[in-house]
Amino acid sequence: MRVFVAGATGVIGRGLVPALIEAGHDPIAMTRSPEKAAALAAKGIETAVCDAYDAPGLTRALEKARPDQVVHLLTDLPEDIDIRHFERDVQSTGRLRSEGTRNLVAAARTTGVQRTIGESIAFAYEPTGGWIKDEDAPLASATLPFVAEPLLALEEQVLEAGGTVLRYGQLYGPGTGFRREGPWAARLRRRQLPIVGSGAGIFSFLHVADAVGATMAALERPAPAIYNVVDDEPAAIREWLPVYARTIGAPSPWRVPAWIGRLAAGATAVAMMTGLRGASNERIKAELGWRPRYSSWRKGFASDLG
Repeated sequence: MRVFVAGATGVIGRGLVPALIEAGHDPIAMTRSPEKAAALAAKGIETAVCDAYDAPGLTRALEKARPDQVVHLLTDLPEDIDIRHFERDVQSTGRLRSEGTRNLVAAARTTGVQRTIGESIAFAYEPTGGWIKDEDAPLASATLPFVAEPLLALEEQVLEAGGTVLRYGQLYGPGTGFRREGPWAARLRRRQLPIVGSGAGIFSFLHVADAVGATMAALERPAPAIYNVVDDEPAAIREWLPVYARTIGAPSPWRVPAWIGRLAAGATAVAMMTGLRGASNERIKAELGWRPRYSSWRKGFASDLG
């Protein structure tokens, strides 16, 4: 199978391309950077240099590549998101999810690609009702429209084209913000990441290797679908953050009242710390037979960060 990987040099893409090769597929690694493309080509990987906002260029790239499937992993997030300026820091990725997806799906249709897999997230559910959400729960259009609306645009376009949407959980492992020397660890070591208020916000984690495995499984999915791709143990921040701190050798996090959190980090940070909803992986396990290698962030943290 020929698989066009848009975002091949991102966190998931870097693992997906070699996994495709190992499984006997032919990946075409798309990047907008000629330097990154040259590094990939030096390893014998077929590449395509183009920009998601260049619709004619995308069509030419797909015409040349002639893939069977497209995997859309395009994001443009800063290394360390400033939660006080969250809307600003996710704006570029929001545009990619709406405009970039439109161009990529249109190019795929024009060139006769069978189907597209699109990257979404499993931590943008509306923070009401139950704490663990399945794929039918509404996204946070009322509370985080600048996140939810681009996600909905991406998901609708991928599904209309007969593709599969993968809502990945909070990624940890190599290249992610949760790596041992990443921004989350740095904040903890500086005592700048307290547990705010109740600390009841639920994180659904996913090791990056499991994100790759789920993407490989989704290549065989014959019909439109949405899947949460998360581990088996959603956990409140008050539960997992102290474990994460111990694992990386950081001091135990402080606990502060919600009003102090709002003053220090803003309302969005407090809302996430106290109200973020987790996600269920029952659908992908039932329909695709996928099982995470790291069934719990506890095992993953210990293995990857310890």
